[in-house]
Amino acid sequence: CHCAQPAMNFAILGHGRFGRAFAGLLLEAGHRVCVFDPQADIPPLLAAHSLQAAVESAQWIVLAMPVPQMRNALLRLRPLLHAGQTVLDVGSVKMLPCAAMEECLGAEIAHVGTHPLFGPISLARGDRPLRTVICASEKHPQAAAQARQLFADLGCEVIDQDPATHDRAMASTHALAFFIAKGLVDMGVGEDLTLAPPSFQGLQNMLAAVRGD
Repeated sequence: CHCAQPAMNFAILGHGRFGRAFAGLLLEAGHRVCVFDPQADIPPLLAAHSLQAAVESAQWIVLAMPVPQMRNALLRLRPLLHAGQTVLDVGSVKMLPCAAMEECLGAEIAHVGTHPLFGPISLARGDRPLRTVICASEKHPQAAAQARQLFADLGCEVIDQDPATHDRAMASTHALAFFIAKGLVDMGVGEDLTLAPPSFQGLQNMLAAVRGD
């Protein structure tokens, strides 16, 4: 086990590109992981046969489904949760997920918004340092503190922001870069890099990320 904290139980709800990558990162750190996603092909050793089975013994419940699905997922999830569990999301925007958690979980169930600023490509490249944004709930400061420690133990630099500030920053950085790179991909830029100079490397990485998505 490589984790600074004792091994913990995680339920990851969603097994898309990031859910798979995050499960791998947690397992590498020595944590126990089960995954529920009725739409995905999950390795048998990780798969839970139901939502209830996934979350019943979990200390952390990770919302790794697309952001528009989170509120409905929380409504289904809420009757299965109990005090002592912490829900976090890993969406790339924070206003909607944080509002949905406040609405559906309130003061009774600890929750925290997070945005890991990495993904399968950066993990595969071994990029370091990893970074994660934490958006604390005023009702649950301890959950935010525990999330900071969790991500620090996973090798992340942690950045504290409120959801609105985070989403404005995403619009002018990640979303803008993706928008520009998507246009270049559609134009066919980067398909033949035989004559590309070293200065093109950063743009090449951005194009690769868009193709991966």
